[in-house]
Amino acid sequence: MISYLRRVFVESWLGRVCAIVIFLAFIGWGVGDVLGYMGTETDVVAKVGQQRISSVDLGQSLQGEMPAIAKQMGVADPAQVPPAMRQQIAYQVLQRLIGQAELQDAARKLNISVPDSAVRDEVFSLPYFKGTNGQFDRNILNARLRERQIPEQRFLAMIRDDLTSRTLLQPIGQAASVSDTIAKRLSDFGLQTRTVDLIRIPFVEQTTPATPDDATLRRYYANHLWDFQTAELRHARVVVLSPATVADTITIDDKDLKRVYDEESDRYHLPETRDVQVVTMPDEAQARTVADIWTKGADWSAVQAAAKGGASVEMPGARPSTIPSESLSKAVFAAPLNQIQGPFKSEGGWVVLRVTKVTPPKDTPYDVAKKEILQQYREAKAPSVVGERSRQLQDALAGNGLDAIPTDIGAAAAAGTLDIHGNMQDGTPAPLPASGKLRDAIVQQIFAQTKGAKPNLMEGPDNSWYAVEVDNVTPAAQLPFEQAKAHVLAAWQAEARKHAADEQAAALYTAAKEKGGLANVAGAGAPIVKGITFSRSTPNKSIPAELMDFLPRMKAGQSVMGEDAGEFLIATVTAVSTPNPTADLAAYQRLKNALTQSVGDDLVASYVEALSKRTPPVIIQRAVTATLSSLGYDGNSTP
Repeated sequence: MISYLRRVFVESWLGRVCAIVIFLAFIGWGVGDVLGYMGTETDVVAKVGQQRISSVDLGQSLQGEMPAIAKQMGVADPAQVPPAMRQQIAYQVLQRLIGQAELQDAARKLNISVPDSAVRDEVFSLPYFKGTNGQFDRNILNARLRERQIPEQRFLAMIRDDLTSRTLLQPIGQAASVSDTIAKRLSDFGLQTRTVDLIRIPFVEQTTPATPDDATLRRYYANHLWDFQTAELRHARVVVLSPATVADTITIDDKDLKRVYDEESDRYHLPETRDVQVVTMPDEAQARTVADIWTKGADWSAVQAAAKGGASVEMPGARPSTIPSESLSKAVFAAPLNQIQGPFKSEGGWVVLRVTKVTPPKDTPYDVAKKEILQQYREAKAPSVVGERSRQLQDALAGNGLDAIPTDIGAAAAAGTLDIHGNMQDGTPAPLPASGKLRDAIVQQIFAQTKGAKPNLMEGPDNSWYAVEVDNVTPAAQLPFEQAKAHVLAAWQAEARKHAADEQAAALYTAAKEKGGLANVAGAGAPIVKGITFSRSTPNKSIPAELMDFLPRMKAGQSVMGEDAGEFLIATVTAVSTPNPTADLAAYQRLKNALTQSVGDDLVASYVEALSKRTPPVIIQRAVTATLSSLGYDGNSTP
């Protein structure tokens, strides 16, 4: 319950992902029509104390959030979300609105009020209403609100509600703390390091046995008949509608491309940037000491060690506008490359710096940028276009099957013979107009569908649609021994090599267990890789996943054997050590801060849960059902 409430309330309120931020996101990026549902409806769907949640509130929240939820589910059109799932999402949104009302009711009882000045300051700080000079622009605010048809008073009320909730929740979350004992124990668990010796015994490195007599091969053949068959082949016709197939058919006016180019001028007209290392010390003498050490060739880590009494930071890709101090900004952009500058006095203290990289300004002309803008537009637009055109494809299939696919909807067709692995008879991949999971789904459907069955439009992964028609099937056939003899011999030899590797690995594992590790086994017969280290917080990619199910729980001197792709593995844990977490105070503090944040989230979630128990919400089921039905959510029963 705590985790659920954290996701629904904490991340939406304390993390600013609340109704106001959702609203502003839609204003800023134009995602969906959040405000299209606004009207004069006054029906109430729920009551919390003196707070009321209207059908308008529920309706606009659903219309605003469903497109993003549908996209996360891999579909572009919310109508494609199953009715039962849409209804469940609707009730989750209602529960979130109830949580917001609980907070507003609690704030009213505590006499918490937000002054107009705070609302004004919050509006002025929002980036969605700032002009090119970085300052609040009243004209932009008016345009945004006019575009979404929202009254200014309603918008300001949303801002006020957001500030009220944050005023109520932030002190609770910030009151959390984590003891050093808990932080150290969790740090020990994550940082505990094991050192491992490892031996790999690949199957292919074993001696290939001599060719056996026919009787042995025939016996192997009889015991593995399924390995010596021709593959079933199917000839199929396929049509695919996906973001990749429709992208090139999507167009946009040149004036709109130019508008995007102008609006994103900061992206296409990059100023000079510099990578800089800066040390700030409290007095000139200390700064000169750092400068002397640096000038004499000390590396950055040594300089940082010498600057313990001050602050040392690296600023990659710094622009003049991103450097907080005007004097420091001028010094950085006047400094020669790779030369120690300073000490000099700035607003924050005595500064020594070195510029390590200079990236000159770059202007991307419109003729070059518009190709990128068009591609990005197509990628963003393609999922919704697929949803719209899937209905056209469905109608075409219902009329004349795969023989009458419209040429202007961006559907891709293919036909050919392939096996269950998606390969043609020569072993090369069949040229299907799909890749990844979609390709796998199409191949699976080809081998699941009966010959001659009418093609039906099916929903695939990643917002795609496809239809399949199988018109010929060549069944798998058993190969006679004489025809398969070469394959039988190769399979028998491969099995023999694997058996030899297994015997060698088992002997090494037994000896390692008896003698306390691989290092104590004389004549191991395979090279031992020593000194491989890992911890739970820092896994080692060179250790196969098969062994990682066991190694983190093993003690020093214990060994384990496993099998990975094409080889056997034997490993011995040679040492277990737990570093002192306070040796890296910065990392330890980051862990402690993360734990404190987690505890704070739980406190806030517990508080919100307590509010709902103290002031139970009253849900007016008839109004909820009417609202869901009017939006096509089929809200006839509570999930």
